Amino acid sequence: MDHRIEKIRAKIEPLKQAIINHKLYAVMEDIEDIRIFMQHHVYAVWDFMSLLKSLQFNLTCTSVPWFPKGDGEASYLINEIVTGEESDITPDGVRMSHFEMYLKAMEQSGAPTAPVQEFLKVLQESRNLLPAFEAANLPPSVRDFMTFTFHVIATDQPHLLAAVFCFGREDLIPGMFYSLVNDISEGQPENITLFKYYLERHIEVDGGIHSELALQMTARLCGDNEEYWKQAEAAVSAALQFRINLWNGVHDAIVARKN
Repeated sequence: MDHRIEKIRAKIEPLKQAIINHKLYAVMEDIEDIRIFMQHHVYAVWDFMSLLKSLQFNLTCTSVPWFPKGDGEASYLINEIVTGEESDITPDGVRMSHFEMYLKAMEQSGAPTAPVQEFLKVLQESRNLLPAFEAANLPPSVRDFMTFTFHVIATDQPHLLAAVFCFGREDLIPGMFYSLVNDISEGQPENITLFKYYLERHIEVDGGIHSELALQMTARLCGDNEEYWKQAEAAVSAALQFRINLWNGVHDAIVARKN
């Protein structure tokens, strides 16, 4: 593994541990807490897909007529990840994206999906995040999280997209979700089986092949450009801080409900 990958890992380790050991997990005690978590987290699941597709747009030709574009190895890496994220398999053998799978899990748990559906509807019509934020009445922590994601997307810089995708999402998710699965796996009602499946799929997939592919893609896109590596490190650190802020927002919403 490239020594600069290890350097980024060492730099962000305190932020990563702050997420893995966040106080949020300790307050998630019942099904209503899980519903609150899902209502916040679903937007991170959705904007992950936008980050994923922005990488595919940058690294492959997605228009007609088709022309060769970029690095074949980088194209392979992102296309492999897209396949898994856009068309994974549910417990009953149906192919769907992880976002759609998450919505199914929300419906099973009783978490309302009307706000996120309204967000998507307004965004599709307006192509503007701000009116969509307002329509869904999103809390600041969720707005800030997505705003940062789309700021990175707007840079149109593949090395930054890959770094945030890798270290802020794929390389982070297994440890983060492992903590959550441990906390909810005992004593919870049957209506979170799809949510638990979703989490376990991310531990399995993102902790294995997707994480490795994302690391390879980041190293390939940063190459020997030291400025790219510095920019990547800064972007990843910011991404993790926004994740901490998102988790703080979920924690505060759950505590407010209990009080």
